Amino acid sequence: MNKEFSVYLTVVIYLSLNTMNKTALPGILRGDGIMFSVTGMQGFETFSLMHLVTLILFIFTCWWLVYYRQALMPYQKIMKWSLFAVLLASEATHHMWMVFTDQWDVSNLPLQLCSLSTFIALFLFLKGNKKAFYLLYFIGTIPPILSMVTPDLIYQFPHYRYIKYFLHHSAIPISVLYFILFEGYRVPRKAVLTSFLTLNVIAVPVFFLNMVLGTNFFYLASPTETKTLLSFFGTGVWYYVTLEIAALIVFYITYLPMHYIQKGENGGN
Repeated sequence: MNKEFSVYLTVVIYLSLNTMNKTALPGILRGDGIMFSVTGMQGFETFSLMHLVTLILFIFTCWWLVYYRQALMPYQKIMKWSLFAVLLASEATHHMWMVFTDQWDVSNLPLQLCSLSTFIALFLFLKGNKKAFYLLYFIGTIPPILSMVTPDLIYQFPHYRYIKYFLHHSAIPISVLYFILFEGYRVPRKAVLTSFLTLNVIAVPVFFLNMVLGTNFFYLASPTETKTLLSFFGTGVWYYVTLEIAALIVFYITYLPMHYIQKGENGGN
C-alpha cells in the first residue's frame, strides 16, 4: 500500500511540474505574486493582532521545548536539522528575493547582528564549540527577541518578508535554547565581559566598512529607518555611548537565567 501511494505521489508531482508554466517561479520571486510583492501588503502595525499572535506563538514554542524537553529527547536530531534548515533557508531566500526583485545592493550583505548569530548557530550545528556558543548566547537571545517586539519591518502577514522576518528571528533564540536543553551548553560568568569585548572587536571593522560603503551594519551608522528601541538612543556620540551601555546591560540580563540554571545544577552553591 505504501509503495502504491509513493508511486501515485511521484506521478502527481511529475504531472504538476510538467503542466506548470515554466516562467511562474521567476515571476513569483520577482514580485508578481502578492505574497512576494515589493510594494504590496505594506502597513505593518506594531502590536497589531497578528503581531501579538506571532509573539505568543514564539513564547509558546519556547515554553513547549522547556516543559517537554525530556519527552522530546528522542527527536533531538529532527529538531537540530529543522532549525539548521530554517536558519539557512531564511538567510538564503532573503537574498534570492532581493536579487529577483532588483533590490539587492551592498547594504544587504549578511553583516547584521542577526546574520552573525545565524552563521554562528549554523557552525555550532555542524561542529561543537563552547566559545562560539558564548557569543551566540549573548547576541542570539535578547537582541532577536527585541527585534520581534519592535520589528524593523513594513510588510504585513502573510507577506514573505513578514514570515521570513519572524521565522528567522524566532529560530535564533530557539536554537540557543536547543543548545542549552539538548546539547548541554553552559556559559561561565566571565563570558559576559569576554563576549562583550569580542563583539566590540568585531564591530570596529564593521564601523569603518559602513563609512566606506555608506551602509548601516550592526546599526552603527544610525538607528533603524522604522521606529524601534534604537530610535530612543539619541544621535551622534551619545548614540554610541547609549548603545554600549545598553549592550552591556543586555549581556548581564541575558546571563541571569544561565546563572540560576547552573546554580540549580550545582545544588545551590
